[in-house]
Amino acid sequence: MDPMRLPERLDMPLKRLAAALDHLEAAAERRAESDAHRADLEEEFAVMQDDRARLGLELETSATRIRKLEDAHDEVARRLAAAGASIRGLLGEDEPASDVAPSEEEA
Repeated sequence: MDPMRLPERLDMPLKRLAAALDHLEAAAERRAESDAHRADLEEEFAVMQDDRARLGLELETSATRIRKLEDAHDEVARRLAAAGASIRGLLGEDEPASDVAPSEEEA
């Protein structure tokens, strides 16, 4: 018997062991790829959460600005109405002036 040669009864178990190791190696590679893909997805998710938070803050800031502009618009409209009433009072008009120009027949 050759000392370098294994007994025949070990050939089949060694082949099964080699096949099992090949399967294990393939599974480990798939797992590593899956973990890397998951890490990429988690990073994308974190970026999307940051974007969402930033956009939420921008939306809130814009809504606040819109409310302030609406308040300013209301104040300007109130002041213009008061100024118009004062001018009409000084001119002796009782009713607010119409936005419609008089027709040629009335003139």
